[in-house]
Amino acid sequence: MAFAMAEELLARDETGNRFLEAMSNPFASSPEDVTPESILIAVLTALGVTGAIFLIFVLVRPFNAIVYAPRLRHTDEKHRPPPLGKGLFAWFNPVFRYNEDEYVEGLGLDATIFLRFARMCRNIFLVLAVAGCGIILPINIVKSKSNYAQQGFKPGNAFFLMTPQNLFGEIFWLFVGAGYLFTFIICFFLWWNYRAVYRLRRKYMESAEYQNSLHARTLMVTDIPRNLRSDHGIVEITDTVRTTNEVPRASIGRNVKHIPDLIEQHEEAVIELEEVLAKYLKHPDRLPPERPLCKPSKKDPEYTSKEEKVDAIDYLTARIRRLEGQIKEARETVDKRDAMPYGFASYESIESAHTIAYAARSKHPQGTTIRLAPKPNDIIWKNLPLTPKTRRWRRLVNNLWITLLTILYFVPNALIAVFLSKLDNLANLWPAFSTEMHKNPTFWAVVQGILAPALTSAFYYFLPIIFRRLSMKAGDLTKTSRERHVIHQLYSFFVFNNLFVFSLFAAAFRFVTVAVRLSREENVSVMGFIKGYNYFEVIMMALSEISPFWITWLVQRNLGAAIDLAQVVNLAWGSFSRKFLNPTPRELIKRTAPPPFDYASYYNYFLFYATVALCFAPLQPVTLAVTAFYFAIDASMKKYLLLYVFCTKVESGGLYWRVVFNRFLVGTFLSNVIIALMCGARGFGSKLNMLIALCPLALFLIGFKIYCKRAFDTSLRYYTKGEISKGAEAPAPIDKENRRRDCVGVRFGNPALYQKLAVPMVDKKSQHLLAELYKGRLDGDIGTTAGFSDTYTMKRMSKETPGKEEKAGPFEFVAESDMDFANFKNRPEFSDEHGGAGEAYGHVSRPGTPASAAGYRGRSSSRDSERTYADDRSDAGGVTYPAGYHNTPSHLREYSPGPGSDDAGFGRVRSNDSAYGRDQSALLGGAAPMGRMTPTLGGTPFEERNGREGYFR
Repeated sequence: MAFAMAEELLARDETGNRFLEAMSNPFASSPEDVTPESILIAVLTALGVTGAIFLIFVLVRPFNAIVYAPRLRHTDEKHRPPPLGKGLFAWFNPVFRYNEDEYVEGLGLDATIFLRFARMCRNIFLVLAVAGCGIILPINIVKSKSNYAQQGFKPGNAFFLMTPQNLFGEIFWLFVGAGYLFTFIICFFLWWNYRAVYRLRRKYMESAEYQNSLHARTLMVTDIPRNLRSDHGIVEITDTVRTTNEVPRASIGRNVKHIPDLIEQHEEAVIELEEVLAKYLKHPDRLPPERPLCKPSKKDPEYTSKEEKVDAIDYLTARIRRLEGQIKEARETVDKRDAMPYGFASYESIESAHTIAYAARSKHPQGTTIRLAPKPNDIIWKNLPLTPKTRRWRRLVNNLWITLLTILYFVPNALIAVFLSKLDNLANLWPAFSTEMHKNPTFWAVVQGILAPALTSAFYYFLPIIFRRLSMKAGDLTKTSRERHVIHQLYSFFVFNNLFVFSLFAAAFRFVTVAVRLSREENVSVMGFIKGYNYFEVIMMALSEISPFWITWLVQRNLGAAIDLAQVVNLAWGSFSRKFLNPTPRELIKRTAPPPFDYASYYNYFLFYATVALCFAPLQPVTLAVTAFYFAIDASMKKYLLLYVFCTKVESGGLYWRVVFNRFLVGTFLSNVIIALMCGARGFGSKLNMLIALCPLALFLIGFKIYCKRAFDTSLRYYTKGEISKGAEAPAPIDKENRRRDCVGVRFGNPALYQKLAVPMVDKKSQHLLAELYKGRLDGDIGTTAGFSDTYTMKRMSKETPGKEEKAGPFEFVAESDMDFANFKNRPEFSDEHGGAGEAYGHVSRPGTPASAAGYRGRSSSRDSERTYADDRSDAGGVTYPAGYHNTPSHLREYSPGPGSDDAGFGRVRSNDSAYGRDQSALLGGAAPMGRMTPTLGGTPFEERNGREGYFR
């Protein structure tokens, strides 16, 4: 295809030749255009701008805690970072004196491991910079000057004297030795940090928070066959793997069908109504003369004509009301639907759960897959019902799309670099544009400086979003696994397009052009030209010529790090939107919250920078020093950001480490491939021996990966393998109160069953106008879902009249002074997106449980006690279950299995014993609501008789 394109262009007029000339050198300047002075100017400019932005941060930080210290404002005592003073450098001591144990306690394991990874990169490149600049750089300079003198030429550009493009022969054995040295240095640091991650992970699993969390002792079972889709069936499946002394509490998944879609439509309608009202009521004293209009939703069956515009306020309010009614009706009938092919089994002890998960890691009993359960907020619920066949097909299609996107992106990438970053090339091909360009040179100079970077930045901003959606379509079960796949996909994309295609495109296009031209003008066979072409030589020269670009590019990464530290985008966007746009109260509240840290993007950037430096280290050792400087700066900047600005949206417990470890090994392998190319190009008579000598490095990397996997990975994943190790530390004390309240069927229920529906938020200054704008009631019960959720929830209480129920009308009015995340951080609709599920804001809820404090919309912080444990509440007069909850068919919920014991209270009762069989399920068929008294059996409290604090949960 490339040869046909070149032939067609050569057959045309001068325009085709100009196009080929531009494409043959699209990215890098020619060697004679690159001077040490130009590189120095680029480096100093980047460092100067970086320093200026850093100075802005130092000056502005003390006066804007909303942007520069939101975690300090909102987190509880346990997770709160050290206080910051008003001094310009008051942040220095807290940042640099915070130790790693404090990171785990205050930031979480994901943030701690990210900071350790950043420090590891810094240390690796500091050592490599000393080795590379101390060994390879002098060899390149001295030997290149000697070769120039022998050939009777003047020494070339001082910058290119640092590269090996003028070296020949046996000298490349030193590069082979450097390859071994670099590989051993990198692997040593990786091994050292793998051990540290192992220690951190084990300490995390031994912590009281992990030991008392429900998800840590719960198994997730997927792909359950239809005949075992019941609570009892889950227990049977786990029993076939390994028998323990405990019978798990099991809960089969329920089919929520279209409820998630209805909730999504409801949230979209709420947000759209908020935007309409924010724009229409921006100036309450002078409303626009025309009421806002909108087109009906395509999913709304109430309107047959989707093109006709209707009154936006009336339509959206009515649509929200209809959707709430549909959700209420659907929730009441959930238990009458089919069971799903997934479920959860919770054990009393972590040891039992992890023992069975370890035993089932390579097995599929009854065709199922058993794994440790993630946190409930980490689960992608809509992918759990997918069959293995569907998941495999989606994964195949997903990989195909990602491969096509990765490969084909080089076309727009090349065109942007050739024509948008240098409009003169476009003017040479387009006479009309050339005329226009010369009329307004200043305007087009600005366009040239902005357009190409803006398009590239916009694409890279949306690229992680695209990959996330593709991964969700592919069937990822958790957000953590989705993020790990995004890291892999982003890294592959960046290395292929932004490293190899970018660096070698000019050489490849030049090769095609020369081959076609020789075949047309000199009758040289294309195949003969291909066979006689020295590819190693061309690749090595192309990479050497473009190495100055990568040095300046790596220096400019410090500019991006400074922009990130100074939160320039957040500051600018916040000021712009407040002044020129119409932000809703919900948007203003979220802007004061700690933004979630994008681990996938930041890990990818660090990995890509490291790969670039490792690949160009043999060709231009200065890249090692530049990269070491970057990581030394950015590791400190990210420490401040994670301490005071960003939050971890979903805590994975350090599960990103293996992904970044593997990618770092890939970068090391690519560095050795570059050394092999150099030896093949200039090794001459000894090149075969050099290539053979480099082969053990690849085997060493594979063996190193296998060793680390066997030495660490199992213990990183599982708390125990079913064996009691000598000298093991005593486990953390068990929080019996939390254990007593655990209810796997509720905690691991689909959020569509219990989450509160959002209510449109309106600025309180416009409250008096809604009575005129809105034709319905303003004090009704629209939006209240208490009684329809998966658990019984408390009514929201009025702030103005203590002890009275608050009227939850169709709108929620928020005063401008209250539009702060501090007032809403206990509401799941806000906190779940900003690290609230990790307990960072002092929720009353237990680890891994979506909840909110009483008095706010969302699940009550005491939701289990309100329904299941009402007998413990001194003021409880009984509990009424949601309608439809007891209508479960017998083939779906035969019983609620729990651990049993014989009359003596010892031993294990098997899950299929008659004492817990199907006949017992009818005992509560006509039971009245639960009262205050503890139920007894034969004079013995029911909890004691069954060896637990409760059975029917």
